[in-house]
Amino acid sequence: MNSIPKVFKIQTIDARRAVFEFARALWHLRSLLVMLLIVFSGLCVAMFCFGAPVDSATRARASFGETLYFCSVTALTIGYGDVVATTAIGRALSVLLGLYGVLVTGVTTAVAVFAVQRAARRSA
Repeated sequence: MNSIPKVFKIQTIDARRAVFEFARALWHLRSLLVMLLIVFSGLCVAMFCFGAPVDSATRARASFGETLYFCSVTALTIGYGDVVATTAIGRALSVLLGLYGVLVTGVTTAVAVFAVQRAARRSA
């Protein structure tokens, strides 16, 4: 007498299949991902040229590597505060980097959910 509705049955998902579907979905979105990488690179260069990022402890001008670090930390919405933008343009670019990070996180999450759903359908 197995009267458990199908909704409540536990379904196993093969992890390799989920990773494969994730990679496959990313491959289909490669032009979008390249465009997002170009936008991030442009924001990094703009921050270096116009944002005047400085090390908050020494107030020394940040190198391009430190600017790249600052842009990455800002886009990941972590914001340590060890490197800061000092101009109005730099602060505006920081806001854009934060919004960019939210967009990239949303796209990545959507692709991961899609991959798990697709892997679940294939294992059923």
